[in-house]
Amino acid sequence: MATLSEIEAADVDRTPTGQPELDRVLGGGIVEGGVILIGGDPGIGKSTLLLQAAETLSGQPAPGRSQAGGSPSGGGPTPGGPGGPFLKVLYVTGEESVAQVALRARRLGLSGTHLRVMAEIQLEKIQAALASEQPAFCVIDSIQTVYSDQLTSAPGSVAQVRECAAQLTRTAKASGCAIVLVGHVTKEGALAGPRVLEHIVDTVLYFEGDTHSSFRLVRAIKNRFGAVNEIGVFAMTEKGLKGVSNPSAIFLSTHGAPVPGSCVLVTLEGTRPLLVEIQALVDAGGPSPRRLSVGLDRDRLAMLLAVLHRHAGVSCSDQDVFVNAVGGVRISEPAADLAVLLAIQGSLRGKALPSGFFAFGEVGLAGEVRPAPRGQERLKEAAKLGFSIALVPKANAPKKPIEGLTVHAVERIEEAIDVVRGL
Repeated sequence: MATLSEIEAADVDRTPTGQPELDRVLGGGIVEGGVILIGGDPGIGKSTLLLQAAETLSGQPAPGRSQAGGSPSGGGPTPGGPGGPFLKVLYVTGEESVAQVALRARRLGLSGTHLRVMAEIQLEKIQAALASEQPAFCVIDSIQTVYSDQLTSAPGSVAQVRECAAQLTRTAKASGCAIVLVGHVTKEGALAGPRVLEHIVDTVLYFEGDTHSSFRLVRAIKNRFGAVNEIGVFAMTEKGLKGVSNPSAIFLSTHGAPVPGSCVLVTLEGTRPLLVEIQALVDAGGPSPRRLSVGLDRDRLAMLLAVLHRHAGVSCSDQDVFVNAVGGVRISEPAADLAVLLAIQGSLRGKALPSGFFAFGEVGLAGEVRPAPRGQERLKEAAKLGFSIALVPKANAPKKPIEGLTVHAVERIEEAIDVVRGL
């Protein structure tokens, strides 16, 4: 036992996966002995992404350690064999046969020369394979199919999932092998199985997106080795998932000219500023007007409409109000409030905001516009993408002018509405 000050705090080494967007979510790459749990809807692309990452990792040289049959510095690898100077990677499939995995690899254009594949669902046999192969990286697809002989319950039960995940986590910590567990999700979108599953692992990732869209988001909900709420953006192509370097382009509609009911928001996902278009449609409603939001909190929308009526004199009490975040992104931060209200006001009045306009800021019940965190980064990101007019909280106004950007700083929602009407 030692005091905290006596312990040397060294940064952990990371191995890139070959997918820059996945590395961003993980905090820079795979950590030795780390356990990652990734969940998502069926057919969203979990197995595809992990197969691509496993293939890339299996072609990387082993860092500073010799392996059976070869060393990092000399000798050629044995194609497909356990030896060689490459990272050992094992893909354990419990839902598909090895032939199906091979078929997917061919479809994705992956050679699989150094990638070891095993079809097994018994925990003890998987642990024996990990002990004999000693891989640096292992994928278990999926944890719900794995069972232990020590328990009598069926695979996928709470007891089996909890025990198998705990045993694999102990194996990872003892051997230094990084393990990725693929998890099923419930119809509500949460990870299936006991909640302790998320507490056991080091990192929890959610695969989000519409199966009818070609874009996917990977979001970090928990990460002991990096920031949470980071997102990686991928596009599904014929050759698998490809990282999107400029995700803001996905979430901005390409209107030929400005249209009423549209306002661009600069939101923050982890450390990354994203430009997202917020669309609102206000239409004549019946005796019970509807309030519907996609990608935004519906309860917060009702609150914002009350603030707009009370403090800015804009009433939607007899109107249906529909709000949508373009591109299927889900926005949870309150900094979207100002953009939502401006989009609603624009749709109600039938007047479009000027080209190059964007806004962000939290709106309180008293009508005040509160600052958003890291406002300077949001402003710089928008300016970099060619936006020229900003409406922001007064506390987020830049101390030094940003080239090409006109900033309107406001303290209350009625000021914001007056500024927009004067543009």
